Amino acid sequence: MLSLPITLTIAAGAALVNIWLMVRCGQARTRESVSIGDGGNEFVIRRMRAHANFVESAPFVLILIAALEATAGTSNWLWGLGILYIVGRLAHGLGMDGGALGKGRMVGTLATMITLVGLAGWALWRVYAAVL
Repeated sequence: MLSLPITLTIAAGAALVNIWLMVRCGQARTRESVSIGDGGNEFVIRRMRAHANFVESAPFVLILIAALEATAGTSNWLWGLGILYIVGRLAHGLGMDGGALGKGRMVGTLATMITLVGLAGWALWRVYAAVL
């Protein structure tokens, strides 16, 4: 049986972040009396974009973590990139509200980019280092 503890842990964390972002969208809609869509309301749009941005990157991160863990095994680097991604997405979600936490948006964006570049580079290295 293949055991993927990093993948399972980060996927569980991602699921919890997804639920948190969904709840925040619902709270924004309730607060702003927006039943469907964003109603043109900036607060609702910000919350919806935070959630959508998460959904846009999570599949790539999770697929790359799973593939790397399956081919290279567990490692502290893989744990670190997975944790960086989750923390970055939390910071981005909070930062999208603006105000004092607004810098979290950039922190989260950078953390996500670093995670994706790191995982993609590592995956390509695993494939092509063996060929060369």
